[in-house]
Amino acid sequence: MQQVKLELLSGSYGDVRLNEPLAPYTTWKIGGPADILLVPQSKEQLIQAVKLLHAHQTPWFVLGRGSNLLVSDKGVRGVVIKLGEALEKVRIEGERVYAGGAVSFIVLCQMVAREGLAGLEFGGGIPGTVGGAVYMNAGAHGSDVSRILSRAEVLLPTGELVTLQKDDFAYAYRHSMLHSEPGIVTEAVFQLKRGDRKEIVASLNAFKERRLQTQPLTLACAGSVFRNPEGHFSAKLIEDAGLKGLRVGGAVVSPMHANFIINTGQATAQDVLALIEQVQDTVNQKYGVRLVPEVMAVGER
Repeated sequence: MQQVKLELLSGSYGDVRLNEPLAPYTTWKIGGPADILLVPQSKEQLIQAVKLLHAHQTPWFVLGRGSNLLVSDKGVRGVVIKLGEALEKVRIEGERVYAGGAVSFIVLCQMVAREGLAGLEFGGGIPGTVGGAVYMNAGAHGSDVSRILSRAEVLLPTGELVTLQKDDFAYAYRHSMLHSEPGIVTEAVFQLKRGDRKEIVASLNAFKERRLQTQPLTLACAGSVFRNPEGHFSAKLIEDAGLKGLRVGGAVVSPMHANFIINTGQATAQDVLALIEQVQDTVNQKYGVRLVPEVMAVGER
């Protein structure tokens, strides 16, 4: 690890920060330090950094906009890679949209709506990056990424850059093959349809407004905590179990939306994990359904 640190600091790999606290980089505002936080300033720097880490067998993790993520209180060992501005480019060619992996998914959805392109209205309130959306098969309001993705450019752990077609991702509910075969989405290509700009923008805004009215998006949270079990809605199961407002330390089940956990100011990752377990146990006891977390927990336990 010391050799990797020296090479990153002496080479041209981007911005290198040692023992960098990760809480400010997450929407939950929770998390200890990364041994190294690396912010490449170009795609080439990213590729070379991944090749270096592969050569030294150094563990790494990619941080997008920090939503849907719980970072351990002890932090993350190895290298955390945060995609920089070099991967925040968008270009539109007819009904095809090319978006860098670091592009805000919400910003992209708003951008294409203003261009009169339909298909991404469902994402107007989904936080995170394009890369994260492709990784998670992000979705809402009856649609998801798998319905409009054409292909994506992915950087493999070896440093090889490959193009994967939609079917290669083996998409399922909030799941892709990237969960078991890691890679960094550097660019995604979406196939949309031309439509009435006013209608598309109105639909996008309606979905966004509905989220703002029903979800605590202005507070420190990470989005939906649990996946919806088949035939059920997690929020309803949690609410019916009387768990709204349940607290562990600084973590609270949102009184507004039961599938959200709020950091009231001083919550730790351990608070959140303990609260998740309490919710799982109670719902399982009452309804025989074991809720599965949608948020990803990373770092040293």
